[in-house]
Amino acid sequence: MRNPASIPSRGLLTAASLALMALAGCSVGPNYQRPSAPPAPAAYKETPPPNPPGGDWKQATPADAMAKGKWWEIYNDSQLNGLEEKVAVSNQTLKAAYEQYQQARQQVSVARAAYYPTLSAGPSVSRTKESYHQPNTVPGQTSYQYNTFTIAGQASWEPDLWGQVRRTVEEQRATAQASAADLANTELSLRSELAMDYFELRGLDSQKRLLDNTVNADTDYLKLTQVRFKGGVATDVDVAQAQTQLDTVKAQDIDIGVARAQYEHAIATLIGVSASTFTLPFSPLDLTLPVVPTGVPTELLERRPDISAAERRTDAANAQIGIAISAYYPTIQLNGAGGFESTRPGNWLQGPSALWSLGASATELLFDGGRRHALTQSARDAYDQQTATYRQTVLNAFQEVEDELAALRILNDEAEAQTRAVDSSRHSLQLSTNRYKGGVTTYLEVLTAQTTQLSNERTQTDIVTRQFAASVSLIKALGGGWSTAQLPEKF
Repeated sequence: MRNPASIPSRGLLTAASLALMALAGCSVGPNYQRPSAPPAPAAYKETPPPNPPGGDWKQATPADAMAKGKWWEIYNDSQLNGLEEKVAVSNQTLKAAYEQYQQARQQVSVARAAYYPTLSAGPSVSRTKESYHQPNTVPGQTSYQYNTFTIAGQASWEPDLWGQVRRTVEEQRATAQASAADLANTELSLRSELAMDYFELRGLDSQKRLLDNTVNADTDYLKLTQVRFKGGVATDVDVAQAQTQLDTVKAQDIDIGVARAQYEHAIATLIGVSASTFTLPFSPLDLTLPVVPTGVPTELLERRPDISAAERRTDAANAQIGIAISAYYPTIQLNGAGGFESTRPGNWLQGPSALWSLGASATELLFDGGRRHALTQSARDAYDQQTATYRQTVLNAFQEVEDELAALRILNDEAEAQTRAVDSSRHSLQLSTNRYKGGVTTYLEVLTAQTTQLSNERTQTDIVTRQFAASVSLIKALGGGWSTAQLPEKF
């Protein structure tokens, strides 16, 4: 006689054998290899500019320490440092990016859960009345009502024989890493935008200081023409021209406030406070341009979070190919159930009330009208698309660095030329003023010299502001001190 205990033993043996098969199962589809990036040059074409007057730019070498962590501190501006610290605490865009990253992390756990069986258990109680006229009615039986007390558990498991779960976990892990890089890129963009807005605002303060000084100077010129007019050595035309010049500069001085207010409001939004309650004190841009080491181009691939995000999404796209290919293989399902069932509570949990079942099934899809082939090809196309996106991101990164290096070099040359122009215009105004006081020329010559000097001085101030904005853009283009070592490896 067959030993009933041998039946569950054989079932357990079968389940164990399938489990070992699952552990030794293969992962179909291509294993990921990082796509080749466009070849990096040995050095950047545009080198950092030579030292500007009062500056400390230098050409970077591979041994230079790269910007790390709080890169904005290289500007040695305590007010900027304080504003940057508030970005991580209060900026809502950054918070949204962080929560998106946390969602991606949880998706890794969701995918990993498919490695394990699903278990469920619970009791049930029912009261049943059957029909007296059913086909299996026993003659003479008077009761067709009974209770059923059941407590049972079920287990279901699909072994990962073909690596579908492994590829899914691989995909979600790469996607989570891409989301982490997106978070870093968002933070870099917000912080660099704050720094640029801050320097633009301080540049406007420099412009206002210049215009305030010009208003004072033009007021003195107006008084000079009025005195000369009263003395009979100047005409009322001279007075009118001096008054016009003064009023024009006053209007320009007032107009600076429009752009300054807008930058102030933008900074308030970036640090997460109401624009109505935020004010930055007047502070002209009198800082020294800092050192921004560029390193070598090959390092850029490891320092740009957007490049890393594109590369991680390429990995995720590669895993999708394996997931699509796994649909060609049969699905193996293991099922089991066990518990107790009785019509009376008194013997509900006794041995004779026990029940169990073990089973396995295998399903192979024989025909789907080409659906699996189309999905697999679509996954391959998506991988090729993401590879192209990754390579284009690398090219864009090299372009951005070269653009900012070129901007700094050209602005440096322009600043030197503009300094000479300012000196010349000041000398010209002094000469014209002396000629006017000596009565050998009209006030029109002075007016022309005044306008030229103001224009040159405003251009000089604007160049300084653009140099600081370009230095921030260069830091952003270089990755802001971020590196792929900061990507999370475990989830």
